[in-house]
Amino acid sequence: MSALERLGSHVAASGRGRTSDAAREVVELHLIDTVGALIASTRTLEGSSLLQFRAAMRTHGQGTCALDLATRCALARLSEIDDIHLPSMTTPGAIVIPGALTVAGALPAVAADDVIAAILVGVEAMTRLGRAVDGPAILYRGIWPTYFAAPFGIAAVAARLLELDAEASAHALALALTLAAPTVGHHNAATTARWFAVGNAASKGLNAALAAQQGFTSDRKLFEGRFLPVVFGVTPDVAALTDGLGERIALTEVSFKPWCAARQTMAATQALKDVVASGVAPAAIDEIAVSVLPPHLKMIDHGVLAGDRASHLTSVQYCMALAALAPDKAFDVQQTPPDLPPAVRDLMAKIKVEADAGLLADYPASWPARLRVAAGSARHERDVTYVPGDPARPFDRASVGQKFLRFTQPVLGAEKAARILARCGSVLATGAFSQLIDEIEQACAMDTRSP
Repeated sequence: MSALERLGSHVAASGRGRTSDAAREVVELHLIDTVGALIASTRTLEGSSLLQFRAAMRTHGQGTCALDLATRCALARLSEIDDIHLPSMTTPGAIVIPGALTVAGALPAVAADDVIAAILVGVEAMTRLGRAVDGPAILYRGIWPTYFAAPFGIAAVAARLLELDAEASAHALALALTLAAPTVGHHNAATTARWFAVGNAASKGLNAALAAQQGFTSDRKLFEGRFLPVVFGVTPDVAALTDGLGERIALTEVSFKPWCAARQTMAATQALKDVVASGVAPAAIDEIAVSVLPPHLKMIDHGVLAGDRASHLTSVQYCMALAALAPDKAFDVQQTPPDLPPAVRDLMAKIKVEADAGLLADYPASWPARLRVAAGSARHERDVTYVPGDPARPFDRASVGQKFLRFTQPVLGAEKAARILARCGSVLATGAFSQLIDEIEQACAMDTRSP
C-alpha cells in the first residue's frame, strides 16, 4: 500500500466504537480553545473584513458550507491565539476544529463520537504532513506549512464525517494534496489576504472529499513520486506520514498558546516574565541579551510598524517589553497600537537578540530561549524550554476556560461568554453541533447578510 492508501485506511477506520475518555477530554479542551480564538478574532479589522466578504457572497447567492468553513477557519487562525504543533510547524486546531463543526452542522445527523474521530484524524493528517515535509525548515524558505497542509487536514475530516471508505478516503487525501499551495507571500497591508487565503485552502479539502464521494480519483502514490520534489523542492519523509498510525494521539502533542503572539517569541518572553516576577523592576533593567534558535532569528529580531499587526506579533523585542510593562495588552488580539508608549520603546531598545546553535538539541520538539538581564550590578539568567500550554506544562480545564473567557468577554460580555463556554463543554455529549455554530454566529452578530 502507498502512504496515502495507508493513511486513507486509518481515516476510514478511526473512531469505530466509543471514544476513550482521555481522547474525548483532549478534543473538548482544544474545541473550547479554538472556538474562543474564532470568537475573539471577529472584532479585529481582518475578522470584520472576512465577515463582510462572506455577507457579500451570500447576497450574490453564494452561501455554501464551503464558504462558512473557509470563513470560520480563517477567523480562528488569524487570532494568533490558536493552538500549534511545534514538531510540524502547523496550527491544526484552527483548521480542523471549525471545519469539523461546520461539516457536522451541515449534515442531517452526526454522532458526537464521529466528530471526535474526525477531529483526531484531521489533526493527525495535518501534523503528519507537516512533519513529513519538514515544516520547521520549509517555513523559513517561504512555504507556510499550515497553508500547505490545510486542504489535507480538512479532506481527512470530511472523509471521516462523510463515511468514505478507505479507497475513497485515500483519493480525497491525494486530491487535496494536489490542491495545496506553498505560500501567500509577505503582506504588509493593514488587512492582509493571508487569512482569506488560508480559509480558502481549507475549503479545498472539503471539495476534495466531496469529489471523492462522487467517484473522482487521484494519484494515490503521489507521496512517493516526483510531485513534491519537482514542484515544491521538498523530499518528503514518507515514513513520517504513516509510521505508528493509531499508536498515539497527535492532538496530545499540540500546544495551547498562553497569550497573543507568534509562538517563536514566547520562550524569551516567558523568561523575562519570570525575571520580573522574581522582583526585578523593568525600570531597573539596563540591558537584556536573548539567545534564540537560529531558524527563528530573522523572523523575530525586528521592530514594529504602526498599523502592521504582524510586525507586533512577531517582534520578540515588542512582545518582551509588553509582557514586562503592560502584560494585559498581550491579550489584545488586534495588537495594532497607533504608537508605542515611551517606556515600551525604551525597553525594546535594550534587548539584543542573537542566534545560539546550542539551543537546537531538541528542536523542533521544543523551542527554547536563554535570557541574561543586567540590572545595575545584578545579573539574572533564565533558560526557558517550555511555556505554559505546552504538553510539558499543560493547560488543564480551568486554564482553558480562563483563557476562553479572557479573550471572549470583550466581544460577547460575561453572560454570553459563559453560556457559550458551557455549550462548548457539553457539545461532545449532546451532539448539538449546528446549535453551537448558530449560537456563536448570533452571539458575535456574525450572521449579517448585507454586503
